[in-house]
Amino acid sequence: MEEKLPFEKIEREIMVKRESETDKRYGKKPEERTVKELLDYGAINLNKPEGPTSHQVSDYMQRILGLKKAGHSGTLDPGVTGVLPIALGRSTKIVQTLLKSGKEYVCLMHLHKELTQSKIQKSVKSFVGKIKQKPPVRSAVKRELREREVYYLNIHEIDGKEVLFKIGCQAGTYIRKIAHDWGKKLGVGAHMAQLVRTKAGPFNDEDWVTFHDIKDAYEVYKEGNEEPLKKLIHPIEDAVEHLPMIWVVDTAVDTLCHGADLSTPGISKLHDKIKKDDMVAIMTLKGELIGLGDSLMTSKEMMKEEKGIAVKTKKILMEPGIYPKFTKNKDQS
Repeated sequence: MEEKLPFEKIEREIMVKRESETDKRYGKKPEERTVKELLDYGAINLNKPEGPTSHQVSDYMQRILGLKKAGHSGTLDPGVTGVLPIALGRSTKIVQTLLKSGKEYVCLMHLHKELTQSKIQKSVKSFVGKIKQKPPVRSAVKRELREREVYYLNIHEIDGKEVLFKIGCQAGTYIRKIAHDWGKKLGVGAHMAQLVRTKAGPFNDEDWVTFHDIKDAYEVYKEGNEEPLKKLIHPIEDAVEHLPMIWVVDTAVDTLCHGADLSTPGISKLHDKIKKDDMVAIMTLKGELIGLGDSLMTSKEMMKEEKGIAVKTKKILMEPGIYPKFTKNKDQS
């Protein structure tokens, strides 16, 4: 009955390449950010209500918080509720990383005829592992057969024709189609009666919040008390905690903020088990997210090599100027 997405199973150790201190005059630990800073560099773990589209939900969040930009991760149909991470301000650049991570749903499937529980249970294994599925007619993607992976599918309850199950799967898996195909496999037909998303990458149903929570906290914030709203906004670093991380020395930060790739001399410490082509989060020693990139080396190679490009940067979130520029002479000292 294990219910863990792939990244939740990986235990990573931190390896130190180069001992380094961080200067407290520059940057800020994510937990020390003000609400104003979080509104430009944070994310909200929203429990999406039934009715609006995911795009409408983002727009509504934007209006509530008076933002110029907000973006959701992983579209949910209007009738589906649950975890919908909303990135705020500049953090919208990070949304694509969440789209690639695993998702978990709780689904109520309605069978068109009653069956024995043992027959239903036996059919589960057909829908775990690599499966082929064609997106439903009403979908935003091209309707062609494609492969997706289901990491786990556990039935939690069967009551007559109602089957309640939890499923962890690769992004882009259609649960409505799984319910339809499952009913077909059983020979009685079935449809998805209700669906709730309980995980989207590192966000889950344990600390999701509602629009009402956000609206109430924002009103209190406007009156001068930022604590309630601060508790509801995650630092954007929480949105990448499922990714392997590399921490860089202070002298490398500003160069990266200008779009440079990460060279091995700039690395202070890193997670083990990084493979080539992994997406990695590049962090300051204070735990701030600088940006994302694709690793060009494994963890072992990064530890061993004294020169060369370790990470090809892709998305840079931190603005230049937060950390000072350093000349080569200073950097080498």
